[in-house]
Amino acid sequence: MRKFAMAAVGGTLAGILATTYVAEPLLAQEGNREASVYEQLDLFGDIFERIRVQYVEEVDETELIEAAIGGMLSSLDPHSSYLSPDDAANMRVQTRGEFGGLGIEVTQEEGFVKVVSPIDGTPADEAGMEAGDFITHVDGESVLGLALDEAVDLMRGPVGSEIVITVVREGEAEPFDVSIIRDTIKLTAVRARTEDETVVLRLTTFNDQTTPNLESGLAEQLEEAGGIENVNGIVLDLRNNPGGLLTQAIKVADAFLDSGEIVSTRGRNPEDGERFNATPGDLVGGKPIVVLINGGSASASEIVAGALQDHRRAIVVGTKSFGKGSVQTVMPLKGEGAMRLTTARYYTPSGRSIQALGVSPDIVVEQPRRSPNAEAEEDEAAAARRTRSEADLRGSLNNDSLSEDEIRQIEEDRAKAEAAAERREQDYQLAYAIDILKGLSKLEAAD
Repeated sequence: MRKFAMAAVGGTLAGILATTYVAEPLLAQEGNREASVYEQLDLFGDIFERIRVQYVEEVDETELIEAAIGGMLSSLDPHSSYLSPDDAANMRVQTRGEFGGLGIEVTQEEGFVKVVSPIDGTPADEAGMEAGDFITHVDGESVLGLALDEAVDLMRGPVGSEIVITVVREGEAEPFDVSIIRDTIKLTAVRARTEDETVVLRLTTFNDQTTPNLESGLAEQLEEAGGIENVNGIVLDLRNNPGGLLTQAIKVADAFLDSGEIVSTRGRNPEDGERFNATPGDLVGGKPIVVLINGGSASASEIVAGALQDHRRAIVVGTKSFGKGSVQTVMPLKGEGAMRLTTARYYTPSGRSIQALGVSPDIVVEQPRRSPNAEAEEDEAAAARRTRSEADLRGSLNNDSLSEDEIRQIEEDRAKAEAAAERREQDYQLAYAIDILKGLSKLEAAD
């Protein structure tokens, strides 16, 4: 019995010792990690002081600190960054819809600046910049190895000044230069128009103007059409829309959904996750929707496309989107600067993340590239459509089986068909989307 008791005590003691020996290294590791952090901070202070005192030229201490902060944030991912007081002020202006520059949304890939998308009606758009272009030089100076903010600073300048950007584009054998005149960028968040019986809503960005512009533009088009019953559907054009405010993406998706989840965000800690749901009310009363996307559709655009696709509220047409599935939070800092930090990933209603994958369209439709002889080819196509028919022959018989009203209707339908053919040559993806809605309306009429 005594031996048993001794054995039991020995076993307990061994257990305590074993626990101590296991736990001690863990505590030591935690302590070592904390000590290591302070050692690294001491190292940073030492390097900072040596640069300040011994560098060959006098340096600005504030710029050194900002560069260090910027380097720390940019090492995390392409979208986290430090915003100086000037940059923070510019960002606040951009979300209101007006700023100076070229009019392109950019990111960084393999050391070069990559164009996410040019913004409609801006100098970059008019100069022919395209989503997917790589910018290698600015005014002859290489951007390879520069941080994204540094490369963007090179592209900034006074309104009215010229900048020459060297571009590498897929399908082009050699890099080429693009000359752009800087201008004040005034964004019209939503442009609304009616093509045939389809309302086309072109969203260029997601800023504070987006939802009010969408609602007013849609209402105006429906009023001109004589009511929602005279419209066969909506095309939501999100091509080359680089995104913007998460709140605006939620509101735009909510405008066409009656219920259900729009998007969810998940951060580092599970309790920080959020879900955003639609509220009752569909601005177009259930009319069919086609969403147009391409490689320049990013972030907020992908939230809208993914939500409407998952709820089977819209047919998504075009090419795969950009694939930015992360959420950035702008945090004010001392001195009127700010920090843009990636704080969460977002997920579509079905629970899929589009990070690096993008939204895949239901129907893949490539936009044909315009050739250098595009205008001549369009003239030839137009001439081909104007072929002679029986009616053009001198002395041909009239069609006596139709009334004048029926003949007029046939001629109007033919004019619409010719306009549609012309639209296919100007914007094939949009024409495809309108044709889908036209076909759906025919089926509904047959029912």
